[in-house]
Amino acid sequence: MGKNLIQQKRGKGGPRYRANSHRWKGKVEYRQEFNPFNGKVVEFVDCSGHSAPLVRVQYEDGEECLLVAVEGIRVGDAVTSGMPSQAVGSSMTLQDIPEGTMICNVEHQPGDGGKFARAGGTFAKIVAKNSSGVTVRLPSKQEKVFYPGCRATIGIVAGGGRLEKPFLRAGKKYFAMKAKNKLWPIVSGVSMNVVDHPYGGKRKKKGKPTIAPKNAPPGRKVGKLSPRRTGRTKR
Repeated sequence: MGKNLIQQKRGKGGPRYRANSHRWKGKVEYRQEFNPFNGKVVEFVDCSGHSAPLVRVQYEDGEECLLVAVEGIRVGDAVTSGMPSQAVGSSMTLQDIPEGTMICNVEHQPGDGGKFARAGGTFAKIVAKNSSGVTVRLPSKQEKVFYPGCRATIGIVAGGGRLEKPFLRAGKKYFAMKAKNKLWPIVSGVSMNVVDHPYGGKRKKKGKPTIAPKNAPPGRKVGKLSPRRTGRTKR
Protein backbone atom coordinates (compact mmCIF):
# COMPACT_ATOMS: atom_id res chain seq x y z
CA MET A 1 0.00 0.00 0.00
CA GLY A 2 1.36 3.39 -0.95
CA LYS A 3 1.76 6.31 1.38
CA ASN A 4 2.27 10.04 1.11
CA LEU A 5 5.73 11.41 0.62
CA ILE A 6 7.02 14.14 2.92
CA GLN A 7 6.52 16.71 0.16
CA GLN A 8 2.90 15.65 -0.17
CA LYS A 9 2.31 15.88 3.58
CA ARG A 10 3.57 19.45 3.59
CA GLY A 11 1.05 20.32 0.89
CA LYS A 12 -1.86 19.81 3.28
CA GLY A 13 -0.95 22.95 5.19
CA GLY A 14 -1.28 21.39 8.63
CA PRO A 15 -0.05 23.03 11.84
CA ARG A 16 3.21 21.06 11.69
CA TYR A 17 4.38 23.18 8.78
CA ARG A 18 2.77 26.54 9.54
CA ALA A 19 4.77 29.52 10.69
CA ASN A 20 4.67 30.12 14.45
CA SER A 21 3.31 33.61 13.98
CA HIS A 22 1.63 33.54 17.40
CA ARG A 23 5.12 33.63 18.92
CA TRP A 24 6.22 36.68 16.97
CA LYS A 25 6.44 39.99 18.80
CA GLY A 26 4.52 41.97 16.19
CA LYS A 27 4.45 43.17 12.62
CA VAL A 28 7.39 45.21 11.38
CA GLU A 29 6.05 48.18 9.44
CA TYR A 30 6.15 51.97 9.28
CA ARG A 31 3.56 54.33 10.66
CA GLN A 32 0.42 54.64 8.59
CA GLU A 33 0.66 58.43 8.68
CA PHE A 34 3.13 60.14 6.37
CA ASN A 35 3.30 63.30 8.50
CA PRO A 36 6.71 64.23 10.00
CA PHE A 37 7.26 62.85 13.52
CA ASN A 38 10.15 62.60 15.95
CA GLY A 39 10.70 59.36 17.80
CA LYS A 40 13.04 57.62 20.22
CA VAL A 41 14.35 54.06 20.36
CA VAL A 42 12.87 52.47 23.48
CA GLU A 43 14.24 48.92 23.39
CA PHE A 44 15.61 46.12 21.25
CA VAL A 45 13.30 43.21 20.48
CA ASP A 46 14.39 39.65 19.66
CA CYS A 47 11.80 37.92 17.47
CA SER A 48 12.13 34.35 16.20
CA GLY A 49 10.28 35.25 13.02
CA HIS A 50 12.98 37.69 11.85
CA SER A 51 16.64 37.12 11.09
CA ALA A 52 17.51 40.68 12.16
CA PRO A 53 17.00 42.33 15.54
CA LEU A 54 14.11 44.75 15.88
CA VAL A 55 13.71 48.04 17.70
CA ARG A 56 10.63 49.50 19.34
CA VAL A 57 10.27 53.18 18.50
CA GLN A 58 7.98 55.52 20.43
CA TYR A 59 6.92 58.71 18.67
CA GLU A 60 6.05 62.06 20.18
CA ASP A 61 2.30 61.45 19.84
CA GLY A 62 2.56 58.24 21.90
CA GLU A 63 2.32 55.75 19.04
CA GLU A 64 4.76 52.83 19.03
CA CYS A 65 5.88 50.64 16.15
CA LEU A 66 8.40 47.89 15.46
CA LEU A 67 11.15 48.65 12.94
CA VAL A 68 14.15 46.77 11.61
CA ALA A 69 17.26 47.64 13.62
CA VAL A 70 20.16 49.11 11.66
CA GLU A 71 23.86 48.99 12.44
CA GLY A 72 24.99 51.66 14.90
CA ILE A 73 21.60 52.36 16.48
CA ARG A 74 21.28 52.36 20.27
CA VAL A 75 18.60 52.64 22.91
CA GLY A 76 17.73 56.29 23.44
CA ASP A 77 18.72 57.44 19.95
CA ALA A 78 16.45 59.95 18.27
CA VAL A 79 14.97 58.93 14.94
CA THR A 80 12.60 60.71 12.60
CA SER A 81 9.77 59.64 10.35
CA GLY A 82 8.75 61.52 7.22
CA MET A 83 11.30 64.33 7.42
CA PRO A 84 14.69 64.60 5.64
CA SER A 85 17.51 63.36 7.88
CA GLN A 86 20.82 61.54 7.57
CA ALA A 87 20.61 59.88 11.00
CA VAL A 88 20.72 56.08 10.85
CA GLY A 89 17.37 54.53 11.65
CA SER A 90 15.36 57.45 10.30
CA SER A 91 12.70 56.71 7.69
CA MET A 92 11.59 58.94 4.85
CA THR A 93 10.44 58.80 1.25
CA LEU A 94 12.87 57.80 -1.48
CA GLN A 95 12.61 61.20 -3.15
CA ASP A 96 14.10 62.82 -0.01
CA ILE A 97 17.08 60.43 0.23
CA PRO A 98 20.27 61.43 -1.65
CA GLU A 99 21.71 59.18 -4.34
CA GLY A 100 24.29 56.66 -3.17
CA THR A 101 22.75 56.31 0.30
CA MET A 102 22.49 52.80 1.74
CA ILE A 103 18.93 52.04 2.80
CA CYS A 104 16.82 49.13 4.00
CA ASN A 105 13.18 48.10 4.52
CA VAL A 106 12.05 49.63 1.24
CA GLU A 107 8.33 49.81 0.53
CA HIS A 108 6.94 48.27 -2.63
CA GLN A 109 3.88 50.53 -2.60
CA PRO A 110 3.48 53.62 -0.42
CA GLY A 111 1.98 52.58 2.90
CA ASP A 112 2.66 48.81 2.79
CA GLY A 113 5.20 49.04 5.65
CA GLY A 114 8.31 47.79 3.83
CA LYS A 115 9.05 44.70 1.75
CA PHE A 116 12.64 44.79 0.45
CA ALA A 117 16.08 44.54 2.15
CA ARG A 118 14.90 43.40 5.59
CA ALA A 119 17.16 40.38 6.28
CA GLY A 120 20.11 40.66 8.64
CA GLY A 121 23.15 42.35 7.12
CA THR A 122 21.46 43.37 3.86
CA PHE A 123 21.01 46.81 2.34
CA ALA A 124 19.90 48.51 -0.85
CA LYS A 125 21.33 51.59 -2.53
CA ILE A 126 19.73 54.45 -4.41
CA VAL A 127 21.30 54.54 -7.87
CA ALA A 128 19.46 57.26 -9.76
CA LYS A 129 16.42 59.53 -9.80
CA ASN A 130 14.46 60.53 -12.86
CA SER A 131 10.96 61.31 -14.02
CA SER A 132 9.97 57.62 -14.15
CA GLY A 133 10.87 57.00 -10.49
CA VAL A 134 13.75 56.18 -8.16
CA THR A 135 16.10 53.37 -9.21
CA VAL A 136 17.27 51.22 -6.30
CA ARG A 137 19.87 48.44 -6.39
CA LEU A 138 18.54 45.60 -4.24
CA PRO A 139 20.67 43.12 -2.25
CA SER A 140 20.37 40.69 -5.18
CA LYS A 141 22.20 43.30 -7.37
CA GLN A 142 19.02 43.71 -9.37
CA GLU A 143 17.90 47.27 -10.03
CA LYS A 144 14.25 48.15 -9.58
CA VAL A 145 12.35 51.39 -10.14
CA PHE A 146 10.23 52.52 -7.20
CA TYR A 147 7.59 55.19 -6.81
CA PRO A 148 9.19 58.30 -5.24
CA GLY A 149 6.64 58.23 -2.40
CA CYS A 150 7.80 54.85 -1.10
CA ARG A 151 9.53 54.97 2.28
CA ALA A 152 12.86 53.47 3.36
CA THR A 153 15.18 53.50 6.38
CA ILE A 154 18.69 54.95 6.39
CA GLY A 155 21.38 52.39 7.19
CA ILE A 156 22.31 48.70 6.91
CA VAL A 157 20.21 46.05 8.62
CA ALA A 158 21.88 44.83 11.81
CA GLY A 159 22.67 41.17 12.37
CA GLY A 160 25.16 40.79 9.54
CA GLY A 161 27.56 37.87 9.74
CA ARG A 162 25.07 35.57 11.41
CA LEU A 163 25.76 32.91 8.78
CA GLU A 164 29.53 33.03 9.33
CA LYS A 165 29.36 31.24 12.67
CA PRO A 166 28.96 27.47 12.12
CA PHE A 167 26.37 25.50 14.05
CA LEU A 168 28.90 22.70 14.81
CA ARG A 169 26.18 20.36 16.04
CA ALA A 170 23.15 18.99 14.21
CA GLY A 171 21.00 19.57 17.29
CA LYS A 172 21.73 23.31 17.24
CA LYS A 173 20.67 23.49 13.62
CA TYR A 174 17.52 21.48 14.32
CA PHE A 175 16.30 23.78 17.08
CA ALA A 176 17.24 26.89 15.11
CA MET A 177 15.06 25.71 12.25
CA LYS A 178 12.32 24.60 14.63
CA ALA A 179 12.04 28.14 15.99
CA LYS A 180 10.77 29.18 12.55
CA ASN A 181 8.88 25.91 12.03
CA LYS A 182 11.10 24.86 9.14
CA LEU A 183 11.48 21.24 8.17
CA TRP A 184 15.05 20.10 8.73
CA PRO A 185 17.04 18.10 7.75
CA ILE A 186 16.03 17.95 4.08
CA VAL A 187 16.84 14.51 2.74
CA SER A 188 17.17 13.82 -0.97
CA GLY A 189 15.01 11.15 -2.56
CA VAL A 190 17.91 8.89 -3.57
CA SER A 191 18.97 8.66 0.08
CA MET A 192 15.58 7.30 1.18
CA ASN A 193 14.23 3.78 1.20
CA VAL A 194 12.08 2.38 -1.55
CA VAL A 195 8.87 2.78 0.47
CA ASP A 196 9.58 6.44 1.16
CA HIS A 197 10.30 7.80 -2.29
CA PRO A 198 10.26 6.69 -5.93
CA TYR A 199 13.99 7.45 -6.13
CA GLY A 200 14.80 5.45 -2.98
CA GLY A 201 16.65 2.16 -2.73
CA LYS A 202 20.23 0.92 -2.73
CA ARG A 203 19.97 -1.66 -5.47
CA LYS A 204 20.52 -1.08 -9.16
CA LYS A 205 20.20 2.63 -9.66
CA LYS A 206 19.32 3.15 -13.26
CA GLY A 207 19.83 6.59 -14.67
CA LYS A 208 16.77 8.79 -14.51
CA PRO A 209 16.29 12.22 -16.03
CA THR A 210 16.57 14.94 -13.43
CA ILE A 211 14.08 17.13 -15.28
CA ALA A 212 10.73 16.87 -13.54
CA PRO A 213 7.69 16.19 -15.76
CA LYS A 214 5.50 19.21 -16.37
CA ASN A 215 2.33 17.56 -15.05
CA ALA A 216 3.96 15.66 -12.17
CA PRO A 217 2.01 15.54 -8.88
CA PRO A 218 3.36 17.03 -5.63
CA GLY A 219 6.21 14.88 -4.34
CA ARG A 220 7.16 13.70 -7.80
CA LYS A 221 7.93 17.20 -9.04
CA VAL A 222 11.51 17.17 -7.81
CA GLY A 223 14.76 17.93 -9.56
CA LYS A 224 15.01 20.51 -12.29
CA LEU A 225 11.75 22.37 -12.91
CA SER A 226 11.52 23.50 -16.54
CA PRO A 227 15.24 24.39 -16.84
CA ARG A 228 16.50 26.48 -19.71
CA ARG A 229 19.57 24.30 -19.97
CA THR A 230 21.28 21.46 -18.12
CA GLY A 231 24.87 20.47 -17.52
CA ARG A 232 27.84 22.35 -16.19
CA THR A 233 28.43 25.84 -17.42
CA LYS A 234 31.73 26.77 -19.02
CA ARG A 235 33.44 29.64 -17.29
